[in-house]
Amino acid sequence: MQSPPVTKYRPFPPVPLPHRQWPDRTLTRAPVWCSVDLRDGNQALAQPMSVEEKLEFFDLLVKIGFKEIEVGFPSASQIEFDFCRRLIDENRIPDDVAIQVLCQCREDLITRSLEALRGAKSAIFHLYNSTSPAQRRHVFNLDRAGVVRIATHAVGYLKEQMRPLVAAGTRVRLEYSPESFTSTELDFALEICEAVTDVWQPTTTDPIILNLPATVEYATPNIHADQIEWMCTHLTRRAATIVSLHTHNDRGTGVAATELALLAGADRVEGTLFGNGERTGNLDLVTLALNLYTHGVHPGLDLGDINHIREVYERCTRLEVPPRQPYAGELVFTAFSGSHQDAIKKSWSVQPPGAPWDVLYIPIDPADIGRSYKAIIRINSQSGKGGVAYILENEFGFALPKAMQKEIGRLINDLADTKGTELTAAELHDFFRREYLDRTAPVALTRFRTTERDSAVQCELELTIDGQPQTLAGAGNGPIAAFVAALGTTALPKFDVLSYAEHSLGGGAEARAVSYIQIKTALGRPLYGAGIDTNIELASIKAVVSALNRALAPG
Repeated sequence: MQSPPVTKYRPFPPVPLPHRQWPDRTLTRAPVWCSVDLRDGNQALAQPMSVEEKLEFFDLLVKIGFKEIEVGFPSASQIEFDFCRRLIDENRIPDDVAIQVLCQCREDLITRSLEALRGAKSAIFHLYNSTSPAQRRHVFNLDRAGVVRIATHAVGYLKEQMRPLVAAGTRVRLEYSPESFTSTELDFALEICEAVTDVWQPTTTDPIILNLPATVEYATPNIHADQIEWMCTHLTRRAATIVSLHTHNDRGTGVAATELALLAGADRVEGTLFGNGERTGNLDLVTLALNLYTHGVHPGLDLGDINHIREVYERCTRLEVPPRQPYAGELVFTAFSGSHQDAIKKSWSVQPPGAPWDVLYIPIDPADIGRSYKAIIRINSQSGKGGVAYILENEFGFALPKAMQKEIGRLINDLADTKGTELTAAELHDFFRREYLDRTAPVALTRFRTTERDSAVQCELELTIDGQPQTLAGAGNGPIAAFVAALGTTALPKFDVLSYAEHSLGGGAEARAVSYIQIKTALGRPLYGAGIDTNIELASIKAVVSALNRALAPG
């Protein structure tokens, strides 16, 4: 990097817009969506999609609800041309879906693209030429007037050559992009858009689409919004114009730039699923759509099975959705932090059905997009009692008492520290069973029976202590008290029962009971034990044995 002062780069100039309106606006409706996965997304792949993969992807986009889909650049290659033809010839395009084709402002390419559209019901013809000073100077070697002539000649040629297509029943709409719009002087961007509109002559019922792309993201999102508002307020045929956005993500703010530009007056958005595209990618349509949804604005796209959408995307593109990608990534609903886990657990437990969503750290109900609740809380060395308790309860049915949550939380943290990686739910469950449910040494219960006599409970039991069998008896005001009294006749250390809790595990005739009992010996701190049995009385006795064995364990 260059040492200060940085002279190699320049700040992007602000837009003179003293009466800007977009900062005070709120998004209240979804834009018109256009997927460019099959063109912008596909051209950015190391291994472009095959025709069969593109067909599957097209079907996915239709199922999601896209009504405008850019299907390719049919004049650029035979594969692109053939794909467009298959969609039309095999009648794969629903009547309410318009396919869009991309084309440079050249007569031969326009003619070839019109051939690809023959027989389509509804088409958007997307013409573009670059307009920035650097492009004019280095690529075209033309002045402003020369670049305007490229655009207006192409639009006039298209208008004339498409007459047979229109006569045959195809509705053709024009989309024009002054490519590199955001690095073009605003007055020139307006000039060329106005010139193109003059040739096309749109109406309010058949508007032109003016696409204003951030081909490369150079500025902060607020400047992009200023550029869009400036254009929206200066277009002379604004009522006959659909202002479209096409943001890239070079600065990592493609979604933010799009949201602010929609506030600035744009009507339409182009992008790709999960942001696939050249360099750092295109706008992520999934993120933008679900951002709207979390503010109570239905996006008009069905993203209710995000896992299926992700699966098709990953298979067809051979890309992977990053684990922290908003909404769809594997870890986006996952909390490892103990304090976050505890807050999620507490707020989720009191979330009223049908009430506005208000679960801490989770801005959208995962169920709304087909995600599982199981992935919300996962355990590593940073986790706490709340996360451990959440998984044991929600995945395995164990509703631990609060003090027991603290106890097992410390143990799990030690285990995760030792392992050095995340603990799976299965590993957590296995540890719980080993630590609390499956202990049989030094005390193992083999038989327990109670009778009631003179308002007291009498018990008889058989157990082994350090492998030696013993038969004991005791009495108390309940089964647990009688059992503790019987153990008091042995050489085992004396202990007090501090707390008791129980609940059913499962339902129906096969339901079992689980008991949690906390004891304290004269020599140690309070410890919990747990026991499971179809008999609630026996489950509590097993919990006492579990706690005692833990108290007697070495170390």
